[in-house]
Amino acid sequence: MNSDRPQTNESLQRRQFIKVSAMAAATAVAGGTNYSLPILAEEPKSGIQWNKAPCRFCGTGCHVQVGVQDSKVVAVAGDRNADVNKGLLCVKGYHVGSALYGKDRLTKPLLRVGDDYQEISWNKAIETIADRIEAAPERFAFYGSGQWTIPEGYAAQKFMKGGLANNHIDPNARLCMASAVTGFLATYGVDEPAGCYDDLDVCDVLIMWGNNPAEMHPVLFSRVTDRRSRGENVQLIDIGTRRTRTTDACQHYLEMKGHGDLAIANGIAHLLIKNGTYDRKFIDSFCNFKAPDDENPNLHGKAISFDDYRSFLEPYTPEHVEQLSGVPAEKIRMLGDLFGNPELKITSLWCMGMNQHTRGTAINSMVHGVHLLSGHFGTPGNAPTSLTGQPSACGTVREVGTLSHALPGGRVVTNEEHRKQTEDLWNIPAGRVQSTPGYHTVKMWESFCTPTDQGGDISTIWVQVTNPGQTLPNLNKLFNPKGNNKTNLKDKFLIVSDVYPTATTRLADLILPSAMWVEKNGVVGNSERRTQQWFKMVDPPGDARDDCWQTIAVAHELFDRGNEGMQDRDDRFLFEVKNNDDKPVPIWDWEHYYDVNVDKHLFDEYRQFSRLKHKDLAPYDEYVKAHGLRWPVVEQNGEWHETRWRFSEGYDPYVKSGEEIQFYHSSTHDDRAQIWFHPWIAPAEVPDNEYPLMLCTGRVLEHWHTGSMTRRIPELSSAMPGGYLEISAEDADVYGIRNGDKVQVESRRGSIVIPAWIDGRGQPPRGTVFIPFFDETLLVNDLTLDAIDPFSKQPDYKKSAVRIKKVS
Repeated sequence: MNSDRPQTNESLQRRQFIKVSAMAAATAVAGGTNYSLPILAEEPKSGIQWNKAPCRFCGTGCHVQVGVQDSKVVAVAGDRNADVNKGLLCVKGYHVGSALYGKDRLTKPLLRVGDDYQEISWNKAIETIADRIEAAPERFAFYGSGQWTIPEGYAAQKFMKGGLANNHIDPNARLCMASAVTGFLATYGVDEPAGCYDDLDVCDVLIMWGNNPAEMHPVLFSRVTDRRSRGENVQLIDIGTRRTRTTDACQHYLEMKGHGDLAIANGIAHLLIKNGTYDRKFIDSFCNFKAPDDENPNLHGKAISFDDYRSFLEPYTPEHVEQLSGVPAEKIRMLGDLFGNPELKITSLWCMGMNQHTRGTAINSMVHGVHLLSGHFGTPGNAPTSLTGQPSACGTVREVGTLSHALPGGRVVTNEEHRKQTEDLWNIPAGRVQSTPGYHTVKMWESFCTPTDQGGDISTIWVQVTNPGQTLPNLNKLFNPKGNNKTNLKDKFLIVSDVYPTATTRLADLILPSAMWVEKNGVVGNSERRTQQWFKMVDPPGDARDDCWQTIAVAHELFDRGNEGMQDRDDRFLFEVKNNDDKPVPIWDWEHYYDVNVDKHLFDEYRQFSRLKHKDLAPYDEYVKAHGLRWPVVEQNGEWHETRWRFSEGYDPYVKSGEEIQFYHSSTHDDRAQIWFHPWIAPAEVPDNEYPLMLCTGRVLEHWHTGSMTRRIPELSSAMPGGYLEISAEDADVYGIRNGDKVQVESRRGSIVIPAWIDGRGQPPRGTVFIPFFDETLLVNDLTLDAIDPFSKQPDYKKSAVRIKKVS
């Protein structure tokens, strides 16, 4: 269990840290602002076999060509035939193959015995999980992520909601994309973006709302900056709480206070109406107006008139918005003028800044509303588009519906018709799918870390493809109590399927070694509705096995024990797969799992759900031939055609002729979208005399999320070896801090000691600090609060009050 980790900042001397900081800054220039990365050619070297696969990191969905020789990935190249990246990759993508080969791969099932682990067989591991479920199925929970492939997530979903009649399944996308989901639903009545990446190729104005695509989605950002290098006039606007590498490429930087985005969106809408530059024809034809229903809070609020909307916006003058947001009034007027110009094509991008927000649903809805109010919607270059951080946060979490309230294909458990549709497609008895949503992520882990006799009614959690011991907010409440001998959690049992030892496995009772990326088949869905497929290319090490197989093996163990939930209406195994001779294949037996393509079977079964809400997917074999297809994918004259822009006539096959724009899943059932008013509300926690600084967390170019894969890639680990506190020079002077000094950062929830970086890659304004969350030796989420959005249940990682002091 010894981890072969790079040296951390805790062991760096101050001078060494300064040297490393300079190196990291140089890496950011090479990989973050010199956007046209070189294309690595696939040279026809002897013995190397090349095959396609989407990159393992982030939600961009870049395609790579993977070179395999002697049963090992030996090369990776950007795929020049892929629409998403056209041969380009970011610094992580170029090294994605190395993520498979860290020296501390998990290769054997491990069961905790006292303070140590012992190796056990897979049979024993499967029996152990089945024992826990059988003892208390209602107290069992499944926690996954947008790193689940579509078949993996679909299997987990069917196992829980269709087999165990248990809705306690949720993904870590609850921590990153849930507010985007509720924003789409509140606006259009259906989840997923209407635009696509092609908007970046033709927009005149690109607005980044609290995100940093130069580092987080650099290949997408390069599509815009490369246009400028060719002489095209593209205006880039960065709205954020600190300067980043994105800021360096923008003509305008609008530095806002936390929650300032709420005021800014209202300020734009105020000006559009005051100046008469809103698109009257568009809103009269295609839109309604909504506001929160304070008496009966719900996602769809209450209807209001245009006059009500105008009245609610009246206070949001540029000067008042400046007071609330910190953005100068003239900059608000600039935004109002841009949106008021019908000749411009405007695209908005956002990611965690708008989603990790206690008013995330509100600000997502409001940015959609600004586009609708101004008519900047439904044509190439005019789109409000959320970006995702995980390779299948859209395809698996949102489309497959692995959220605690959801079902595949845009169905929800609270709807009787949806439950019946699901039960029919799964061929399970009526009433099997339960009507009460399961626990969302924060509630799930809070229950797990609460003693049973105090109401903690989750006793077992199985974690796959994620690392909650590092990513959950307020870890000292939601995760760390599991390892505290003083707490009465002896009956709680944590199962973790993973590739490497992580901050989560350190408290696990059972650790299962998993296959990763091209060590298995896969299908994922990226940020622009693009579904992508790949085949297994190499074997996983040791006894590591596919997550999907693990789920099916436990299901079959329960089936063998007579668990009725693992049987369909015809008494067959819930995951029965037949071969070409129409005979069942024992896919629960690892030796036979790859006798058939289980992915294809599960995908084509799931595909039936996609037609229920116009999210049509093509047959599996069509994705084998393609570099991804954007849904809805419809068959016309024997060919399968993808959709670039939704709800727009001429692009979307489901828009009726003559309608121009048709929001055919409108929550008001009249083919109209909803334009929302939400008032500005202060953050859940603000600085005060005791905790005078605002902490924001996030990512860095070199590392993906918790760094459990990228920190094992030598080139990336050397470029960014450990976490740091980003602080302004003014605040550093006040506290007597120099580069590399150790600083104690403390919130109301915990404290960490971390090196300081002054005026480094990003520059937070005075009164704020920034810490990335990739370093498991410096867990910033010991500090963050667990306040959540009331509708999406997503926590706010961007605004936690802290205090600091130099550590001698």
